[in-house]
Formats: sequence, structure tokens, C-alpha cells
Amino acid sequence: MSGLRVYSTSVTGSREIKSQQSEVTRILDGKRIQYQLVDISQDNALRDEMRTLAGNPKATPPQIVNGDQYCGDYELFVEAVEQNTLQEFLKLA
Repeated sequence: MSGLRVYSTSVTGSREIKSQQSEVTRILDGKRIQYQLVDISQDNALRDEMRTLAGNPKATPPQIVNGDQYCGDYELFVEAVEQNTLQEFLKLA
């Protein structure tokens, strides 16, 4: 799979996950960065794919990937935004 992907879930009881997912997509949309939203709640294979790419069997959304390269999770994303290194974080630069 190529391009920027944000692994998310439409089914969660966690307000924190919902909030983090919303913030990631809001920032990407605001910066006009194209991405594909991958809903892991639709297929366990997608959840497993996300966790394999993240290198963490317990990883939870949101997780960000560019092609086959893992970019990071919400905390790393926010850090990149704050440090103005988002393009590098997303492996777009």
C-alpha cells in the first residue's frame, strides 16, 4: 500500500482515542495533506497490519504510516507538529 495512511477506529468507548483521531485528521486536513483513513474496526486483519507496522502488538489508533514506513503514534505526531517537523515525521520531505 502506498501513500499516507491513518489507522483509526469508528468503534471505541475511549474518548481519548476519539479525540486523538479527530485532532490528527483535523491537522492533516488543515494542512491539506492527503491521507487515507483506515478503519481497523471493520477487519481484524487491518488491526493486525497496523500493529505489525507499528512494531507493537498492543498499539491502538491513531497510528500513522507512509507506504510501508511507520511514522508514529499520536504523541509523536503532536511532537512533530509542535516542533514544526511534520513533513519529516510523515516522511513527505
